[in-house]
Amino acid sequence: MSDESGDAARILPELTIANEFYWTSGADGRLRFQQCTACNALIHPPAPVCRTCRSSDSAVTEVSGLGRLIGFTVNHRMRLPGLEPPYVVGHVAIEEDDRVRLTTRIIDAEPGELRLGQQVRVVFEHLEDVYLPLFTPTGEPGLIELPRDEIAPEDMRRHVRAPVSSRRFEQDSAITGIGTSEIGRRLMRDPLSLTVDACRAAVEDAGLRFEDIDGLSTYPGGSSAGGMGEGGVSALESALRIRPSWYNGGGETFGPGGSIIAAMLAVSAGLARHVLCFRTVWQATHEALLRAGRLPTGSNRAGPPMDNTLPFGASGAIHTLAMVAQRHMHTYGTTRETLGWIALNQRRNAGLNPTAIYREPLTMDDYLSARMITTPFGLYDCDVPCDASIAVVVSAIDSASDRPHPPVRIDAVGTQILERVDWDQSTLAHEPQVLGPAAHLWSRSALTPADVDVALLYDGFTFNCLSWLEGLGFCGIGEARDFLDGGKNIALDGVIPLNPHGGQLSHGRTHGMGLLHEAVVQLRGDAEARQVANCEVAVVSSGGLTPAGALLLTR
Repeated sequence: MSDESGDAARILPELTIANEFYWTSGADGRLRFQQCTACNALIHPPAPVCRTCRSSDSAVTEVSGLGRLIGFTVNHRMRLPGLEPPYVVGHVAIEEDDRVRLTTRIIDAEPGELRLGQQVRVVFEHLEDVYLPLFTPTGEPGLIELPRDEIAPEDMRRHVRAPVSSRRFEQDSAITGIGTSEIGRRLMRDPLSLTVDACRAAVEDAGLRFEDIDGLSTYPGGSSAGGMGEGGVSALESALRIRPSWYNGGGETFGPGGSIIAAMLAVSAGLARHVLCFRTVWQATHEALLRAGRLPTGSNRAGPPMDNTLPFGASGAIHTLAMVAQRHMHTYGTTRETLGWIALNQRRNAGLNPTAIYREPLTMDDYLSARMITTPFGLYDCDVPCDASIAVVVSAIDSASDRPHPPVRIDAVGTQILERVDWDQSTLAHEPQVLGPAAHLWSRSALTPADVDVALLYDGFTFNCLSWLEGLGFCGIGEARDFLDGGKNIALDGVIPLNPHGGQLSHGRTHGMGLLHEAVVQLRGDAEARQVANCEVAVVSSGGLTPAGALLLTR
């Protein structure tokens, strides 16, 4: 597959004081990195301190320009300015230090001839003031093994920090109310109206009035850009005038799960008694408005963290996870059918849920024959963009018994960061930032995976679910192929019922808050046709890549 260079509209990295040397070093055809002068480790992305020894002494060094291909995906559908699919997004480990991996494009090679472990060399694409490092196979025979993870997946629990106290802040609060807005494709509604609807429903479900709410917590907060929110705490407070004593909103947490934990901490600290948590998406409408030219487009420069991936056509989590899924297949023998059983399970469950967006039956033939998005992901490996808002009330435990519904307790949280948070520098064959939080979760609870009755696991893509199933211990590392075969183990009457409401793959992409909502519905016993029998313990994960985390809930 040959390279087809784009024009000035191509998305390029934003040059900064820290990275300018890297993006311009190709002017003489040489690839350069920052290098620690104390331990000689290469430092990438550029940073003021060495990640290996924490020395602050570094210099710029020239490398050979050789590397090994450790992952690739053929992008069939995702379009970016100046890059017309299909093209190959690659993941290359640098010869001199394979802890440094570049997301790039592979050019002048047919995808069917690419192999993990083959040698590639850098070639530069000059656009404006930037020299993008692309790679092409050298033709050198022989393959090498993939680099090793910093912490082996099997050893993750050995690196978890012990609890600092026998006291658990989780014991101080409970979920007392849940609510949703209308859920659908391209509703063409003001996202704030969705938020208000969900919040009204959650407060009423908790048997409270808005005057009782003294805390607000959301993710990601801030603007409504990209269809990712309604404007956060500021927008909701302006509309409802709740006058909270405490509030929280920010993107540097593991999605809605992080906003729930912030609320729990506020309650535990006595800053609030009833915290209203909310998450709103309107990506389906946002995309429709963009296509119609009714929304402004931004600059063609990408800043962190997308500056190292977006210019090469890796437009988001889908390309990073596609290459991780490919490595899981390479390492453990996983197949597309393995992922297909997850998609079929979610669709089968969605058929029992009247609020799910896609409820029509799905067969393995349908799954395998669907159009490819980016290999190995096809259409049904990807979640469904939708418009929706979901809200949850977290209350002080001493008030929970006064609420209309039995309280749902949070037994433990899993939050510890053990893996690199940079998407393309992290764990190789599992979704980054799954194994660490999963191990941390079990260190804070007397419960075990065998005690869990239902799993609500993040499924922005089928492979997210697979990583969480292995990371949380429902099957061993590398054992998902056998565990998922036939789909019986994850069915409603299986070993670990998975996403009974249809998950994000069929119910709709609510970025994890819908998973929490379903967990509460299941623990209350209110799920009707899709109810898991004798449901007393649920695990919920959120975060489609780093950061990510998990919650363990009990009835």
